[in-house]
Formats: sequence, structure tokens, C-alpha cells
Amino acid sequence: MATWSNLGTQDANSPLMEQLTFFHDHTLMILTMITILVSYMMSTIFFNKLTNRNLLEGQTIELIWTILPALTLIFIALPSLQILYLMDELNKPLMTIKSIGHQWYWSYEYSDFNNIEFDSYMKPTNDLEMSDFRLLDVDNRTVLPMNTQIRILITSADVIHSWTIPSLGIKIDGTPGRLNQGSIFINRPGLMFGQCSEICGANHSFMPIVVESISLQQFCSWLKSI
Repeated sequence: MATWSNLGTQDANSPLMEQLTFFHDHTLMILTMITILVSYMMSTIFFNKLTNRNLLEGQTIELIWTILPALTLIFIALPSLQILYLMDELNKPLMTIKSIGHQWYWSYEYSDFNNIEFDSYMKPTNDLEMSDFRLLDVDNRTVLPMNTQIRILITSADVIHSWTIPSLGIKIDGTPGRLNQGSIFINRPGLMFGQCSEICGANHSFMPIVVESISLQQFCSWLKSI
């Protein structure tokens, strides 16, 4: 989860988030090089009184500073398009869950199993334990198996919500009357925290999401205990 000292993205808990982090670093490196080059050129212009007469009417230099930005955009666009298609790819999901946004809580349905559905509310401050996080913990966590391809269906019962887990690299809008889908593959066990990322009303800040990743054997035991 994010902390006060974080300057970058959260630690990746899925292959998709790893690719998004790599793309972020790749783009940031290109922007750093552009910033250094432009700053150097501007500083030389400010402090140099000499004039190059060959650059005043040069078609060659205009061709160069047109082609170089185009090549730079290509180096950014190609990995971006690759990740864009990866985010929409669903590769034979083993299970499907459905998340329904309400004002202001989430409902979950495990569609592959009979009668497994529950509501997930934010824990009130008075009910928090020492290990809980204020405004982030919920009474019923979304339990998912790790190393498993999972399809998630997102919709809403009232207004537009957004189901978001930053460490998984997933952010899907829940729109009334529409069913959006996404793919989740969790690398490791643990807790992943998120919040509704759409301004959905007065209590928009108080509908957190908590995903608990466990092994497949523990997930089967959890299903039997419900």
C-alpha cells in the first residue's frame, strides 16, 4: 500500500502492474533526456551572443527537429499500445467474480459458486483493531486465490463508481446498466488496498476495497467455511 514516503508507484503484485511500472520508468527516462537537452539549448542561447548564419534559413535543421520528436513519440507509443492490449486480454479465466458499486459500499458475487455473495463496508473508526488501517479496511474482504487467472465483472446499481487496486494495476469503471470486465493475476499472498476512484457522491472517500490473496488450497477451505 502507499505510504507517506512513497514517490513512485506501489510495489507490483501482478504482471500487469510490473509492465506498467516498466513503462513509467521508460517514459520518465525519455522525458528526463528531453528536459536536459532543452535546458542545455536554452542556456546556450541565453549566455551565448554568437549567431550561426547557417541555421537562420536551414531546411536540414528543420527536418531534423521534426523527425526526432516523431521518433521519440514512436518509442513511447509502441510499449504503450502493447500494455493497452494486455490490459484487455482475458486468457482462459479459472474463476469469475462480480463487483457491484453502491452508494457507498461494494457488493461481491462469486458467480462460479452457489450463494456466495456479501457486502463490503468500510470499518468504522470505533471498530478498528490495532492492525487495521483507518479509512482503508473493510468488514468483508474480497478473498482471491493467487497465481490464478481471474475475471472480474464490474457494474453499478446507482451512479458511476470505479473499482481500483493500484498495486494490481487495475482500474475499471462501474457504470449503471453496463458490465465492464477486467483480468486479475496476483503474484503473491497478502493484502491489497484500493478505493473508489470516481467522484460518486458525498461519501465517495469512504468505500474502500481490500483484496486478500491466499493460496488455492486456502481459498478452497475458505469456500467451504462460508
